[in-house]
Amino acid sequence: MTPTARISAAIEVVASILADRRPAAEVLTEWGRGHRFAGSGDRAALSSLVYDTLRRRASSAWLMAEETPRALVLGMLKLGRGLDAQAIGQLCDGSRFAPAPLSDAEAARLGNATLEDAPAHVRGDYPEWLDASLAAVFGEGRAQEGAALADRAPLDLRVNTLKADVAKAMQQLDHLAPIHGVWSPLALRIAPNADGKAPPLTSEPAYLKGMVEIQDEGSQLAAILSAPARGAQVLDLCAGGGGKTLALAALMDNAGQLYAYDDDLRRLAPIHERIQRAGAHNVQVRSPKGKGRAGVDVLEDLTGRMDLVLIDAPCTGTGTWRRNPDAKWRMRPGALAERMKDQAEILEAAERFVKPGGRLAYITCSLLDEENVGQVRAFLDRHADFHVIPPVDVVLALGERGIALREAALERPEGLLLTPLRTGTDGFFVSIMVRDA
Repeated sequence: MTPTARISAAIEVVASILADRRPAAEVLTEWGRGHRFAGSGDRAALSSLVYDTLRRRASSAWLMAEETPRALVLGMLKLGRGLDAQAIGQLCDGSRFAPAPLSDAEAARLGNATLEDAPAHVRGDYPEWLDASLAAVFGEGRAQEGAALADRAPLDLRVNTLKADVAKAMQQLDHLAPIHGVWSPLALRIAPNADGKAPPLTSEPAYLKGMVEIQDEGSQLAAILSAPARGAQVLDLCAGGGGKTLALAALMDNAGQLYAYDDDLRRLAPIHERIQRAGAHNVQVRSPKGKGRAGVDVLEDLTGRMDLVLIDAPCTGTGTWRRNPDAKWRMRPGALAERMKDQAEILEAAERFVKPGGRLAYITCSLLDEENVGQVRAFLDRHADFHVIPPVDVVLALGERGIALREAALERPEGLLLTPLRTGTDGFFVSIMVRDA
């Protein structure tokens, strides 16, 4: 496919995404099946064009003064790819498979329009209805925080110390030019290529042997700051596919007992193969099978026994918009209310497992106070026998790096908020509470 044909295809795919409110990945897969002539390079380039357009949907619409699929793609070419009106005009020449030539109005907007007077939600490329919530957290800096969430995300890896050390993993992946993470001592980072595509890491020998796992550096930090002790009893209550479970197992050096649970069997399904590949021998998966049908509580024997309970709470995922740019435009206010309800219920379910002197780690990949400090405050109001460990003490789990992390992150009395702008990670909130002994 020519560059002009790829732009035409991007306009077509964006039109389908907006019209049907379907996930971008699903629409792109469907497009690929219907256009078998497109090679892997074409599909990667198209995917990059589409995702970059979704990253800058609000700002592109403002720049072009309309929100048609064509306007969004053209606006992105200027805002996201740095092309000027002349270069964009050359790509839209009306030839076979190319977009129609620029209108006078389009050329004028691409040549002269700016975001200088745009409201914060436009400059930050997020839904307008979230502006008040983000203003409550970031104030006048919310547009900059949102803009950072509109950038492409790198590929972050966690070195699995049960199988390798950082130096060995670096050597194995040398051809991918990894660099060390800024905060996590176990993090390696690989930059995406020009099209924003990450290398096929799951086919790398280092991955197949369990030496590395794909995990954002912010997620790694959440596990490290939870500080699971070697030999401890730990419950990962929302284990999902096992990303943090495996990080905890390595931090515990395969000692003690780590219980992995999720109330959704489909989310939990990948964990078994991942545990085997990682060489994590202290993990016991507790399946929700039977719960509800026979009234079986598969976690009953853990009540009051846990040194650490980790909640990777279901949330709106606002902190992961770099990786899921289409999700922010499908999100609706009702989803926030539903997630807040889920979070309160999970916190209530978790407290019974924490023994006196034990800790409760509450983690989200959200930037919103409603899901973060608000939930922690409400929980503490309901449970006077818990208190928050101050962030100044929590970061000690990282040693000297923790001091710098605390300065970079947004610190609240209830916990630390990591963001792409501040820490170069996905957005994560981490609060560590302890039950009075």
